[in-house]
Amino acid sequence: MTVIDTLGIDIAKNVFQLHGADRRGRPVLKRRVMRDQLLVVLAELDRCTIAIEACTGAFWWARKFEALGHRVKVVSPQYVKPFVRGQKNDGNDAEAICTAVRQPHIPLVPTKTIEQQDIQALHRARQRLVNHRTATVCQIRGLLLDRGFAIGQSITRAKTRIPEILNDHANELTAMARDAIGELWDLFCDLSRRIASFDKKIEAVFRASETCQRIAKIKGVGPKTATAIVAAVGDGAEFRNGRHLAAWLGLVPRQRSSGDKHVLMGISKRGNQHLRTLLVHGARAVVRTAPNKPGAMNTWVNELRERRGFNRATVAVANKNARIIWAVLRTGEPYRAAA
Repeated sequence: MTVIDTLGIDIAKNVFQLHGADRRGRPVLKRRVMRDQLLVVLAELDRCTIAIEACTGAFWWARKFEALGHRVKVVSPQYVKPFVRGQKNDGNDAEAICTAVRQPHIPLVPTKTIEQQDIQALHRARQRLVNHRTATVCQIRGLLLDRGFAIGQSITRAKTRIPEILNDHANELTAMARDAIGELWDLFCDLSRRIASFDKKIEAVFRASETCQRIAKIKGVGPKTATAIVAAVGDGAEFRNGRHLAAWLGLVPRQRSSGDKHVLMGISKRGNQHLRTLLVHGARAVVRTAPNKPGAMNTWVNELRERRGFNRATVAVANKNARIIWAVLRTGEPYRAAA
């Protein structure tokens, strides 16, 4: 039997499609395997490179494949799609995964340890609660506005005004409406309590990680951003340089160029949306407070803000922070701000 060089696996819930190719890219194995037999089948194969798409369960399977001695490459689905031939089915998907990962220019998804996935679980669970809280307070605002009570968008204002309205029995709010809004307010308070609990857990992870603390020395990077970065990219070894990381996070302009005509548009917004949001929020704080602070970094931010405006300056700071983060991760040295 011809030796398999690259094995593409289309991961599913119960049925897995395998497509193996030799060094010249010729198919030498096509097989469907049930979930409980997958590791048995792979254990019988000679050591090779296994390619899988980044999806739910991908990193768990990657650890299992590596334990068998195989090398694992995880590729983003967006880079696999152009290589799908004919109709979309498991066989063509597995072949496309195998073909995509053999291309030298296709970037790989950074693998994750169990610890990294644990931190990501904290961030994702917290973000889900934040989204629910935002939806809840918006519905409360809408119900109150329908009764003539206008409340600002700030969470702080909502925490002050809503209890005042509910406790004022002399206003025009009916008993039924007061009861319904009160239930929503109880839900809001419960969500806030749960979010605070996750904040404490993320803070504990931050204090226990020397790497996270080094990253947090960068202006605009706090405990949540630092822990999320480490959970997503590890030591940054999958990225060639800081610009590569910034592009992976979607913090670079989209291009629509042809010939001598070069058109740069808004940021691409590719990659991890949660990380990009955290970096942009931190950068916004840097740009907002820069006029009141001395230093080379603040001078650069102020000049950029004058030339390009607040929003472009914010994205530029986020991009710069992403590149600095990569340098801190790869060198292992502490961040040293410009004098």
